Amino acid sequence: QVQLVESGGGLVQPGGSLRLSCTASGRSLSIYAMGWFRQAPGKEREFVAAISRYGNSLYYGDSVKGRFTISRDNAKNTVYLQMNSLKPEDTAVFYCAGRDNVWPGHESRDYDFWGQGTQVTVSS
Repeated sequence: QVQLVESGGGLVQPGGSLRLSCTASGRSLSIYAMGWFRQAPGKEREFVAAISRYGNSLYYGDSVKGRFTISRDNAKNTVYLQMNSLKPEDTAVFYCAGRDNVWPGHESRDYDFWGQGTQVTVSS
């Protein structure tokens, strides 16, 4: 079984940056497609970004295109989400998820295992 732990969340001012990390234990992440989702209070979980197993295909939600970048370092068993130009509406709990497939999905139901989440708050 794979355990995912997200880190890097926190409080940041509008226009600032954060880098989230998702580190796995129990198994190598290299065989999985990976994704990031977020959930704000009172809202449904939203797709943010995803990366294919080999890292050669990247996908982004419309609200984060051009501001967020997903990447992976299989040697470190870690997936990253670089978030720039943050806005108050980016405030949410961010979750990392893995899918036993070459290709990631855009829906929560596409994923097989999840981390516990890390809080990101964008506020002045």
